[in-house]
Amino acid sequence: MKAAVYEGPRTVTIKDVPDPTIEHPCDILVKITSTNICGSDLHMYEGRTSFETGRTLGHENLGMVVEVGTAVTKVKVGEYVVLPFNIACGFCKQCERGLTNYCLTMQPEPDMAGAAYGFAEMGSYQGGQAEYLRVPYGDFNALRLGEDAAERQVDYVMLADIFPTGYHAAEMANVKPGDQTIVYGAGPVGLMAAYSALLKGAGRVWVADHHPDRLRVAEELGAIPINTAEQNPSDVVKEATLGLGADNGCECVGYQAHDAQGHEDATLTLNGLIDSVRFTGDLGVVGVFLPEDPGGKEAQGKLEAQGKVPLDYGLMWFKGQKMGTGQAPVKRYNRALRDLIAAGKAEPSVIVSHELSLDEAPSAYEHFDDRDEGWTKIVLHPGGAA
Repeated sequence: MKAAVYEGPRTVTIKDVPDPTIEHPCDILVKITSTNICGSDLHMYEGRTSFETGRTLGHENLGMVVEVGTAVTKVKVGEYVVLPFNIACGFCKQCERGLTNYCLTMQPEPDMAGAAYGFAEMGSYQGGQAEYLRVPYGDFNALRLGEDAAERQVDYVMLADIFPTGYHAAEMANVKPGDQTIVYGAGPVGLMAAYSALLKGAGRVWVADHHPDRLRVAEELGAIPINTAEQNPSDVVKEATLGLGADNGCECVGYQAHDAQGHEDATLTLNGLIDSVRFTGDLGVVGVFLPEDPGGKEAQGKLEAQGKVPLDYGLMWFKGQKMGTGQAPVKRYNRALRDLIAAGKAEPSVIVSHELSLDEAPSAYEHFDDRDEGWTKIVLHPGGAA
């Protein structure tokens, strides 16, 4: 089958790789019809992680079930399913607590937790930017879709990661009806965090970024854009809130945050969020931060390369703020969010800028990594147009 394979920093090629097979009675095989390029993929694409050459990328996947293992009883051949990027067993201590993002069974390292498709340090599982994908524990991991799955798959594929991840940021920030919320980052996850905050009833949502095209999308969603090349988000929010700051906020950028001039600063958005949110406010941090950044020493410094970020903890402590962090437990949210899509109450595909074939993945990665104008969210269709 064809797949998008990582060959080294900023090099993705489309090549033939072995077809996946059923390896365990609980496995299913899925013919991928929609798979997204995620901002997290760019960390690996740029060589900023330990991701191995020769592996297939892609952790936001949707498709049709074509084969099931002998122990699979719920999922049927021919059904459309969307797959949480978390690969989970469903029965370990973490999964029983609903923390499928930190599954102990699927992570091969005994001192680690959490597994994912085509992702650094989260097991050796192949990604779904390919024609087919093996899905472990299919009955648990696959979310079945309704009769509208094929024609609305560009909405439903967002359930694999960015929609639940944006919602998780809003949940950790404890966004409530009427709240005033600040979101740092207008990439796909930041847009979904803002969208989720509005779905949860926030009265006012600001989105801070320095990419005008992405800020325009945020405004179309109903958020208030702040161009960080022109304004300090903390000043804008405080001016609008009697100097107090937002009730809560989300960080959706991560360790490769950079200013409008391109200078990297892993603290930029974290410390901006602490400054922007009022005393006792809640912070939801879903932007990726890593314990080791192989490229960090060159880009930021020795400490940042070791995952040590100089946080404004004194200010955070003084303000009595609470911070939630980490990857989203997608299964906690994806069923409810699926039903919002099915009912016409949510349309996460509004942020999609490009739908392309799998063969166009190398060019798509280049445009997305360069933050070229208009390249907001990319969906690849291995079998052709949706």
